[in-house]
Amino acid sequence: MAVLVPNTGHALADLAGALAAAATRAEAVAETAAQAAARMVGDVAAVGLVGADGRNRPPAIHPDDVGHADALVRVLAAAGDLAGSREPVVLAGSAGVLCPLLAGDARLGYLALARTAPDSGYSPADVDLVRDIAGEVALALATARSTELLRTWEERYRRIVETALEGVWQLDPDGVTTAVNEPMATLLGLPSDQVPGRSMRSFLAPGALADLPKWLAECGHGEQSVHKTRLVRADGAVRWVQVAAAPLPGQPGGALCMVSDVTEQEQARGLKRQLDHLRRLDSLGQLIGGIAHDFNNLLTVVAGSAEMIAGDAEPGSTRHQLATEIVEATTRGRRLAHQLLAFGRSGGRAETATVPDLLASVTHLLDRTLGEHIRLDINVAPDVKPVHAERGPLEQVLVNVAANARDAMPRGGVLAVTAINVILEPGQLDDLPAGGRFVRIALADTGSGMDAEQRERAFEPFFTTKPNAAGLGLATAASIIRSTGGQIRLDSVPRLGTTVELYLPCAETPVPVPAADPPVAALPGHILVVEDQPELAHLIRYLLQPAGYQVTVATDPQTALTCLPTDVHPDLLLSDVVMPGMTGPELAALLRERYPGLRVLYTSGYAPAVVGPQASIDVDNLLQKPFTRDTLLAAIQRAST
Repeated sequence: MAVLVPNTGHALADLAGALAAAATRAEAVAETAAQAAARMVGDVAAVGLVGADGRNRPPAIHPDDVGHADALVRVLAAAGDLAGSREPVVLAGSAGVLCPLLAGDARLGYLALARTAPDSGYSPADVDLVRDIAGEVALALATARSTELLRTWEERYRRIVETALEGVWQLDPDGVTTAVNEPMATLLGLPSDQVPGRSMRSFLAPGALADLPKWLAECGHGEQSVHKTRLVRADGAVRWVQVAAAPLPGQPGGALCMVSDVTEQEQARGLKRQLDHLRRLDSLGQLIGGIAHDFNNLLTVVAGSAEMIAGDAEPGSTRHQLATEIVEATTRGRRLAHQLLAFGRSGGRAETATVPDLLASVTHLLDRTLGEHIRLDINVAPDVKPVHAERGPLEQVLVNVAANARDAMPRGGVLAVTAINVILEPGQLDDLPAGGRFVRIALADTGSGMDAEQRERAFEPFFTTKPNAAGLGLATAASIIRSTGGQIRLDSVPRLGTTVELYLPCAETPVPVPAADPPVAALPGHILVVEDQPELAHLIRYLLQPAGYQVTVATDPQTALTCLPTDVHPDLLLSDVVMPGMTGPELAALLRERYPGLRVLYTSGYAPAVVGPQASIDVDNLLQKPFTRDTLLAAIQRAST
């Protein structure tokens, strides 16, 4: 007989609440539904579920004693008849009811009821109630299955996140962290439980802050994006990262970021750029060196020939004046060629130099670097002290800074160079704990200036704001200045300009006064001249013979080994350093075996700092081209004594 329910509507509402509470698991829904159906309709109820594989699972039965279970046998035997039915199936005699549990077109299971008393059955009202109960149960089962699926996916996601080698960073629409995995926390330098609640802004480098709203907006619109940026760890270290940002499921406007540390790759790219840059510089240096060497040979011929013409011309005549001007022009060309050869080269000798002389020697290079649209103003205090350093690298620093100033003033401007004495207290400058007397050389431009991030990274290797630059100019300058025991500082204001200050330690010893060369007197002797430029070789003969020297000329090292008679012993070898087939030092070693006590004087168009270490010769025993007759005779006299 039917179980009378005083208020069916209230009972169904209670059932819906009970099923909602049980909707975390499908099995709990089945058990709750079986109990409710047996209580509301009677006598015994069963709820069977269809598994993910499409097979029926063992049903939940209430009451589950043997007597009641037997009453369901006939009903459950007909469960297969529900395959194509969307309505309850009433067994013959109305002693049993089978109702499908449907969610859309999906069959989730069935609800079965049976009478235990003979000749009892279910009325149409009971069947309608069963249909209503089945609807509530199907809804709860669909919810339970979705919850279980979500739980399964959450577990899979959790495992993926926990085992991922990349950092996983979840953000809300405002960019505040909601969750991170352990690799992400490690990358940020914090325990994983201290990251949630912190904004991503607190970890981005200053230059990347402006991009964050754009990333979040893209995720809010359902778009995915990949970015490369810099993160600042909790300990202040900066790391390059690649961020793949995508919309966060279930959180409108949120972002799910996969973060990869690409610092090593960026450093490798920077090293490659540096290597390529250095290779280009080396190739350029070799090219300039070769051209300057040949240029110096030509200058030597021009200067020597002009000197001979001037010697034969009447003093004060036009011929004498023109020849003298040629000699003076070759002297200026010699200084420029040697400056180009020495520029950017280390390995030379540190020297004590006056700052006015240093700035005067590099003024021509600075003018060339800046161009005609930028005015160069140099102001040196009259009492400025001398400094002790390698001239070539210091000139490189000045040119590097001038090149940056030129790029910051594309429409023209002023580069003001000032030099004064300063006294620094210990610790007054960063990285310069010792105080003392320094010369401050300041180079101030009127260019575009730098923002805070650019100022902070200005001396960082590979950092540049120019697309085709290597980012090594200021980094190289800082290395050179610090190697002298000095310091470099930079101050810049956007749109107002940049000032670079060089602090160089004052020299402890005064600038040596060059001793006057003693009067050049011919020393009787035989000189073997080896020079692979024939016109220069014969010019040297013309310069030496009037001084009383016997001269033998060879235009290649092989000829020099065989050109002298066996009974002739030369007193001096005057040899070029770089020649085809054999170097000057190699030739000198062979000739000294044959002529013990042979003195040697080398000539070269390369700078001493370049050719000296490479050829393993003493730069004091090297005469630089171009030379005049007087400098040649003076060098021979020094080498012969």
